[in-house]
Amino acid sequence: MRRLILFRHAKSDWSQEGQEDHDRSLAERGRRAAGPMGAWLAGRGFRPDLVLCSTARRARATWDIAKGAFSPSPKATFDADIYHASPGALLQVVKGAPAGIQTLMIVGHNPGLEQFVELLASKGDPEARRALSAKFPTAAIAVLDFPLDDWASVEPGSGRLDRFVTPKALGIADE
Repeated sequence: MRRLILFRHAKSDWSQEGQEDHDRSLAERGRRAAGPMGAWLAGRGFRPDLVLCSTARRARATWDIAKGAFSPSPKATFDADIYHASPGALLQVVKGAPAGIQTLMIVGHNPGLEQFVELLASKGDPEARRALSAKFPTAAIAVLDFPLDDWASVEPGSGRLDRFVTPKALGIADE
């Protein structure tokens, strides 16, 4: 079995006029949400073997805070192809994951992550599917399972949405 964790970056700061999108940092409420979301993952045993993170400043900051919940921190690489990636581009990233990785995490952006879950998960927990169809807010996490032996076999509809959690569901005001 393979497990894919999709983690949308936490709330970003829009206060600096004229700032490039890629360079936006986290807002204070985003910084407050990232740690508890990482703790939620660690507390449920959802430890990634590898984290692939967008190069956007807000995504990197989200992971930098969230990784504090893990000891030691999982290995992370930063990939410009994840920044505003389409579902098709994200599928190629997943298919290219190393064979030895059982649990893969992507820290990225919407609308790509939300559309990617919809592309992959043909089944899953009904409550999680309902919540996801309503909104994939900042700092939300989707956990998908694949009954597959390798990442190259991941195809549209081959996954199962196991969990979907938002900061609001955990009592954190990031949304």
